[in-house]
This record gives sequence, structure tokens and C-alpha cells, in this order.
Amino acid sequence: MRPELDIQTQAFRNDPYPHYARLRRDRPVVYVSSLLGPAYLVTRYEDVKRVLDDERFKADARNVPGSAGPADPWWFPSSLRAFRENMLSTDDPQHKRLRTLVHKAFTPKRIEELTGTIERMVGELLDRAERKNRIDLLANFALPLPLNVISDMLAVPETERAPFHRWTQAFLDGTANGVKGLLRHLPGTMMMMRLLRKLIRLRRRDPGPDLVSALVQAEEQGDVLSESELVAMIFFLLLAGHETTVNLIGSGTLALLDHPDELERLRADPALIHTGIEELVRYANPVETGGPRWASEDVTLSGFTIPRGAMVLPALASANRDETVFAHPDRLDLSRSPNRHLGFGHGAHYCLGAPLARLEGRIAISALVKRFPNIALDAPRASLQWRSSIAVRGLRRLPVMLDAGGRTAAAA
Repeated sequence: MRPELDIQTQAFRNDPYPHYARLRRDRPVVYVSSLLGPAYLVTRYEDVKRVLDDERFKADARNVPGSAGPADPWWFPSSLRAFRENMLSTDDPQHKRLRTLVHKAFTPKRIEELTGTIERMVGELLDRAERKNRIDLLANFALPLPLNVISDMLAVPETERAPFHRWTQAFLDGTANGVKGLLRHLPGTMMMMRLLRKLIRLRRRDPGPDLVSALVQAEEQGDVLSESELVAMIFFLLLAGHETTVNLIGSGTLALLDHPDELERLRADPALIHTGIEELVRYANPVETGGPRWASEDVTLSGFTIPRGAMVLPALASANRDETVFAHPDRLDLSRSPNRHLGFGHGAHYCLGAPLARLEGRIAISALVKRFPNIALDAPRASLQWRSSIAVRGLRRLPVMLDAGGRTAAAA
């Protein structure tokens, strides 16, 4: 059976929502091409939720003998196999074990204690940005905030933070460009792994109040994380801890600029950010597809049977625009309630870092729109480019003028 759709074309990446709407209506489960091989893309809300929550869909292909998605393709470097040992790519009981160990080092109390630190960082970044006026909002604001927050939590040296972001971005974009894309970035990935192993050795010798030390020391009924699990977990936390929030702040700001009436509502009523951040997650979809799953038996969704062993991609971005669940789904409504979006996943693999992303997003976007009432795009809207990864949905750049001299974003 040949794939019916290529979801990695630039046309699809630029604006996937009309495609998703058509698929939800006519072909809610569609066979598509992807890096790991052909997969079934699931687009309706209830079906996506079921894929995320149904134990028949496994996060680790190794738990489905004869699956269509081998865990180790011929081109997959053995040095990168440690990355598989993370919460996103494991099933219970291994997933529960890893999540329990990590949760002890990533508690809500720890997140809440970061409020003052995040507010200070936001203020400093906006001070520097104001002196320039014309900036790339991603490079100058949306990226350094979450990258520095999670790096502080993990005690990553400041000299390694920018290189780490380049490596993680290359890793994500490389996965969207096939074998050559991944292999081209292999040297940087190897350097990243050496950094993580060095960090683990340092914290074993000299533990501190950071997350890496807590992970090294975490125990649950005498259990500890192996070095491979530690490498995968730290990489996963660094990646998820800043990539998702970069896209939430960047794409969320773009959504507000595209909807000046909602932007003015937020300025007039700052408390609106609490429901507003949930709506920006739903509307902007910083994570476009959830981690791949493999069907452990034949499963029927929306009248279509997914065969045992097939790979399944849950399209979170499509589920969050499902018209059977959300009234006027393509409209940004910062007061939307209820808002049962799947932007942070669902079920056992629900994003552990969601509270941190929400906190950073609320503080950053609130401060940005309050401080710069005349912020506007500094490039034609049609010229903005989206990244090639189907896992995350984010812009490559977001040029803005912080003080556009009274011009509105719509006029710019």
C-alpha cells in the first residue's frame, strides 16, 4: 500500500490547517509518508485522544513484534540508541518507572518557585530588546528565556547553552529531512552526548540543588536511573523544556498580532492570560504531532481499521481545530471555556513540563504585550517560514518592531 499524502511538503508545513480540516471530513485516518516509514495519521479529536490513551497503541515499537516501525533502522547510529530510553518512547511499566523517578525532581513546588526568576529574566530580555527596537522575537526573547530557565534547572554551563540549542534544533529538523538530515548533524549530536555524560559525571562527584543531581540521586524502591536513561532523560528535558515554550511564545505572539482585537482584549484585561495561554496552546499548536505509536492489534477508528504493527501519528494540531469539539475552531478566543485541548498530550504520556511551559508563556506574553503596545510585524506575513519538523510547529524567525510608531500589526 502506497502512502496517500506527504505531510512534509513545504505547502503542508506552511499552513496545515485546511488540509487537516479536509482530512477530518473526508479521510480521518490517512496513510502518509514519514521519516520512520509509512504511518497512519489520525486527525479527529476523539480518535487522537484514543490513540494517546489506549494501551493497544504502544510508544515503543519493540513492544509490538513484527511492527512496521523497527526500533533500529539500518542507518540509525548505535551511539544514539540511548536517546530511546526516555518517557516519550517507553510503555509501562518502564514508562511509569521513569516518570516516577523524574517527578520527584520536577515537582509543582519547584516550578512555582521559578516565578521570580522567570519574571527577572523576562524583564532583562525585554530591556535589551527595547534598545534595538527591531528584533527577531525568537532569537532575542522566545528562545533565551526557556533555554536559560531549563538550563539553570539542569545546571548546564552558560557556554554550552547556545550550542545545545543549535544541536537540538538540528536534531529535530534533521528528523524531518530523512537519513541524510540526521547523519549530517551526527557530529553535533555526538558532541551533545559527550556534554551530557560529562555533566552526569560532574554531578555524581559534586551534587548540587539542580535537576541533574536530583535525577542522579533519585530512587524509587531501590531503583536508580542507568547512565543511558540519564542521558536520554536530560536530553529529553532540555529539548522539551525549551523547544515547546519557544514555539508557544513565538507562535502565540504571531497569533495575537494576527488577531488585533484579541490582543487589545488582553491588554485591557491582563487576567485574561490565564484562559488565554490555554487558547494559544490550542490555536498555535507548539507541538503538532504526538510521539508515534504502534498498533499492537487491529484497531478501528472512525470506521477505518489500522492493522496490527502499523505506525500511527496522532495529529494534535488537527484535534485542536476539530469543529465537533471547539466552536469556531479557527478563531482565536482568549476567553474560550471549556478548552479541552490536547496541546500537551493526554493520558500516561501527558507532558510533565506543561506547568513550566504555561508559567513561562503567561509571564513572557503578558510582559511583552503590556510593555510594547505598538508591537508589529517587521516583515510581510506571507514571508514567514515554518520549520520542517512535523513534531513541533514553530517559525524559523519572527521579525518584529517593538515600537512601530503607532502602527498596528494588521497595518504592518
